[in-house]
Amino acid sequence: MTTEALYLSPTAHLPYCRGCGHSLVVRQLSCALERLGLPPRSIALTTDIGCMGLADSLFPYVHTVHTTHGRSTAFATGMALADVIMDPQGLKPIVMIGDGGAMIGLLHLVHAAQLNIDITVLVHNNFMFGMTGGQHSALSPLNWVTATTPEGNWTPPIDLLGLLRSAHATFLARQFATSPELPGIIANAINSPGFSVVEIIELCTAYGTRWNQANGAALQEIIQRQGIPLGELETEMGRPTFRELYHHEIESPPKKRFQPAVPRINPPASLTKELRLVIAGTAGERVQSAAALLCRSALAAGLYSTQKNDNPVTQGSGFSLAEICLSPKPIDYTGMENPDVVLVVSKDGWKELQANGTIGACRDETLLVLDSEIDAIPQRGRVMRIPLRHKASPRRAALASIAAWLAKDPVLPVEAWDAVVALESVGRRGEFLAALEIGRQLAGGGPAL
Repeated sequence: MTTEALYLSPTAHLPYCRGCGHSLVVRQLSCALERLGLPPRSIALTTDIGCMGLADSLFPYVHTVHTTHGRSTAFATGMALADVIMDPQGLKPIVMIGDGGAMIGLLHLVHAAQLNIDITVLVHNNFMFGMTGGQHSALSPLNWVTATTPEGNWTPPIDLLGLLRSAHATFLARQFATSPELPGIIANAINSPGFSVVEIIELCTAYGTRWNQANGAALQEIIQRQGIPLGELETEMGRPTFRELYHHEIESPPKKRFQPAVPRINPPASLTKELRLVIAGTAGERVQSAAALLCRSALAAGLYSTQKNDNPVTQGSGFSLAEICLSPKPIDYTGMENPDVVLVVSKDGWKELQANGTIGACRDETLLVLDSEIDAIPQRGRVMRIPLRHKASPRRAALASIAAWLAKDPVLPVEAWDAVVALESVGRRGEFLAALEIGRQLAGGGPAL
């Protein structure tokens, strides 16, 4: 078996159209790997949707992953991150993607460049979506004829490498598929630490050459007209890779970090079964932050908790609500079939709970703590009306309603609240303690009906 056979199959039948640059790139990639002599099983070839994705079966001696359209860079980034964080195996992810897929997954390329993760991306730029009928892409040159631009492309092409340079990629190169320099450039890209991209200029012989009467000379003229350079571009080669930054962070002396968001208290809560609760009020009045404080207190008391928030797109108007589940056991289902407790601190909140069916789902044993301004009469449930907004203020009403409920049904020990509130800033701590005290006092003056 020859060295090259360790990468490209010696019996490979290249499945591309006659004259397609993809055949050249496949062979040049194999030559580049031969130059580097990398262990075949250290290579993860990640291919995108498109003609270049047919390369999977041509490289039987390396790992291959065929992904969804535009997502190949994201898959390769994930593999490289895992190789850094878990037990390192020296993995070398290589991505093969077309110009169409590169634009569909552009943010994945940008993010990988920002991370400076150790992957190499080969962008097959033939100026169009060749597999699906010859549609134009964001890299199609001006006046380029495609299935979707039959009179010629009107929009200027993106300079992909210029964009990735602004994202601080550490190796960028551009070359024709026919260039004898291509194997060396690909080898340099793979061997370069950090994020590397090689944009390979070629022609789609199924559509591009036929509709544009283009050949190799025309291709060179197109690149010259765009004013984009060929070869290896000057980049931030000295920039630390993600691997280097990660290990520096891990191996550095511990830094002073934020205090834990959830302390633990003893004894834990006495709750023996799941409890499902809804808090509803007006947007901008700290409904969801009060719910988060409740969940953190539950965690401090040794319970499991989940919180699901809802509010209109307009953050500062309309309703705001949170659905909470507290449980002594892991929570497998976070739905709210029948609430055990409903806390409503404004008319906006009441209106939304009626509309979404929460009020109708209440049972006879459900406790409803309602602000005194809400004059509606629920059909089911035990109702406790207290002047939350008047006594505690609208911004404290949600937290006061939680305290009022717990005063009647102390499923959480006071120590859990104290431990969580103690982590807040002095100003917020005083506000929270005041709201909690007001809620407890109101519960004493507002018995359940």
